[in-house]
Amino acid sequence: MSQRKFLSLRDFETSARRHLPRPLFEYIAGGAEDSASLHENRAAFSEFGFVTRVLRNVSGRSQAVDLLGRRYASPFGIAPMGISALSAYRGDLVQARAAAAEGVPMIMSGSSLIPLEEVIAAAPETWFQAYLPGETAKIEALVDRVDRAGVKTLVLTVDTAVLANRENNIRAGFSTPLRPSLRLAWEGLTHPRWMIGTLLRTIALHGMPHFENSYATRGAPILSSRVARDFGAKDHLDWEHLALIRRKWKRTLVVKGIMNHEDARKVRDTGADGLIVSNHGGRQLDGTVSPLRVLPEVVQAVGADFPVMMDSGIRRGTDVLKALALGAKFVFVGRPFNYAAAVAGEGGVRHAIRILADEVQRDLGLLGLMSISEVQRAELRDLACRNPPRR
Repeated sequence: MSQRKFLSLRDFETSARRHLPRPLFEYIAGGAEDSASLHENRAAFSEFGFVTRVLRNVSGRSQAVDLLGRRYASPFGIAPMGISALSAYRGDLVQARAAAAEGVPMIMSGSSLIPLEEVIAAAPETWFQAYLPGETAKIEALVDRVDRAGVKTLVLTVDTAVLANRENNIRAGFSTPLRPSLRLAWEGLTHPRWMIGTLLRTIALHGMPHFENSYATRGAPILSSRVARDFGAKDHLDWEHLALIRRKWKRTLVVKGIMNHEDARKVRDTGADGLIVSNHGGRQLDGTVSPLRVLPEVVQAVGADFPVMMDSGIRRGTDVLKALALGAKFVFVGRPFNYAAAVAGEGGVRHAIRILADEVQRDLGLLGLMSISEVQRAELRDLACRNPPRR
């Protein structure tokens, strides 16, 4: 597929809507309940505007950043997304290789269908995101497995104490595992490029996909009429479990899903190396505010030297820079890269990364800035209150 028609990240979503079966597309695109937080994530960015500077020499500008002891080509990476290998052939591998080639990090989801060892072997700098199992023994076993695989950065997602109310999935006919039905068969037949190029190709070459990385051992198959996926009870997990992981995990530890400044302090004080402000892309508690709104207070709570990152709702280079201006050291983008992998493979993901990087580079120049370190709160105006920031 020609990549010339993809001019923005949004273009990949438009193409993926046609390419993917409706249940799968709605799973990726949807939020919880009424999707209030999903829409809020985008709306928050529109409430800030830039103040540009002119007649500055910006010919040598750079968007490279240092984060957690590594240097990246751009201030953004690929957020973790579950079952990416169902929307794109070898989706996790595709995203990891593309990210490595473009010099940005990719976070592999714990709800993935390719063994993490295979992805780390192909792209050793890939981060791995884990959902805490409900039992201490399973937590320790999973951490041991991630360690043996050679993962350098472990991302612990902590905002899933209970399962969200994903009404959208039910209405669209999506479940995990997928249950065979006439509706599902029809969706496959009416989307032959996906059916042949992704699902049947995967089964023929690699067997039936399973949830490979939720635990230390293999989980349920993605397609089953009987097997129920074992999510495990997690509502009893607390800060002691985070402390346990910090003691056991000797490499870089990042905690994802923080929205409260007091929780942010606890993450720092537990010994984590960084955190990601996130509302799970609007897929957990509907009505949660955008991470962009709480970002400044989280940064203030933990101090400027503690790496605070952010995801949820970023679609443009201007969004990246707004988050950085409000205190984020780095941001992650999810759904668009999933769509890019689905419709155009590894080349599509690389193209999507370049689109966003080109936007950031252009926007820096238009702002009159030379580097990411120059992106400050003074470059923004709150369009809701119309008052200039304090300097």
